[in-house]
Amino acid sequence: MKAIILAGGSGTRLWPLSRYGMPKQFIKLNGGKSLLCQTVERLAAVLPLKDIFVITNEDYRFHVQEDLKAVSPELEGNVILEPVGRNTAPAIALVMRYCLEKLHSRKDEVIFICPSDHIIEPVSKFAKYARQAEAAAKAGSIVTFGVKPDRPETGYGYIKKGGTAGGGVFRVAKFAEKPDGKTAEKYVRDGAYYWNSGMFAFTLETMLAEFKAYAPEISRKMPQTVAKMTADFKNMPSISIDYAVMEKSKKAAVLPIDLLWSDVGSWDSLPEVIKPDSDGNVKVGDVLALDTKRTIVLGEKRLISTIGLKDLIIIDTTDALLIARRGQAQRVKEVVEQLKERRRKEVVEHLTTYRPWGYFVVLEEGPRYKIKRIVLKPGQKVSHQLHYHRSEHWIIVKGTARVTLGETTTLVHENESTYVPQGTEHRLENPGKVPLEMIEVQNGEYVGEDDIVRLEDKYGRSDKK
Repeated sequence: MKAIILAGGSGTRLWPLSRYGMPKQFIKLNGGKSLLCQTVERLAAVLPLKDIFVITNEDYRFHVQEDLKAVSPELEGNVILEPVGRNTAPAIALVMRYCLEKLHSRKDEVIFICPSDHIIEPVSKFAKYARQAEAAAKAGSIVTFGVKPDRPETGYGYIKKGGTAGGGVFRVAKFAEKPDGKTAEKYVRDGAYYWNSGMFAFTLETMLAEFKAYAPEISRKMPQTVAKMTADFKNMPSISIDYAVMEKSKKAAVLPIDLLWSDVGSWDSLPEVIKPDSDGNVKVGDVLALDTKRTIVLGEKRLISTIGLKDLIIIDTTDALLIARRGQAQRVKEVVEQLKERRRKEVVEHLTTYRPWGYFVVLEEGPRYKIKRIVLKPGQKVSHQLHYHRSEHWIIVKGTARVTLGETTTLVHENESTYVPQGTEHRLENPGKVPLEMIEVQNGEYVGEDDIVRLEDKYGRSDKK
């Protein structure tokens, strides 16, 4: 069996913590590991690490590689890239082609698909269900996981189970869209409805046949090589696997699972994954709560104090603050849409931005200047570049920098500085064994991140990425 994690989504339902530049799968909610890392470690209880792969897009490639490396260095290369987002059906078709061509999978091998941003516990119980799904998939079913609902949830789609299909799975009687409150209550009372978890298993042979029967526009492109399929990916229809295949297939089956599962679809769902205190509060960070009840408070760096609050959501990041009433968290998408219309950078970027070589933090910014703290990993280097609209002053705080200005290369040590004139070709490298930390002061008529011309880049990035 091969496990494929879908990690190309750019969801912002947990704004301001998750943004287009740092979506939910990369954030750390319930511990020191990202949701993607937790997904990989959960799957590692089912199959060897070498059989776990992640499909993502170019924008998130380096995020994914860093997270995989944090779990195990052998995973860093297990990344499949889709050139543009085309929803889950084309992504799964590309994954299948990759398995056949690159991994030399047999057509009777089982492929297990799962999202990258869910929380599932306990892992041992999940592993048992995964092996049960593998057996049912080998028998010819496309097995989807249905989570036993413990409340009338309106944020999830539902699956109604039909008659038994053997092996502990049931035929799918119908898929149901996200319901209103009364319908959700009816589903829970009925007892035959389950939340659609977005996880499923199938053999390559079974899904190839179902694509041919129900998604011919995708199926016609699947005999191509991975390279040709990737080059033509933009012409794929944008459609989910549920709409393309699952809702039409007579081989769809549901495996009911009973465990803690959450897609953390909004801030209202945080108490599902982080245990509230005796007052019903969920507190993450440095929080002092007085006479506060049933309130979610998440902070990053500074102390947050609350007095006399009830049923609120407070999410504090370095550059944006969200305050909402409990039960209203789904409306975060309205905030994000308005920010997009106003072209506010807070919907895309954090003050901390990650790059393949390390990261930088914007400390202060104003007209004609920007101040950053830059951390460059050992052995890494930024691109050979120049800027048309700004100069830069670098002060080394920790480590040693190898600096190239024009034709001259020098070493700059702690407590030393150097100056990069506007329009000068330059490169910064860390030749040492410890992270290089420095302060960069930019000055000029324009200090945006897109004022960069890359002359050469070891990571293959374009000018604006």
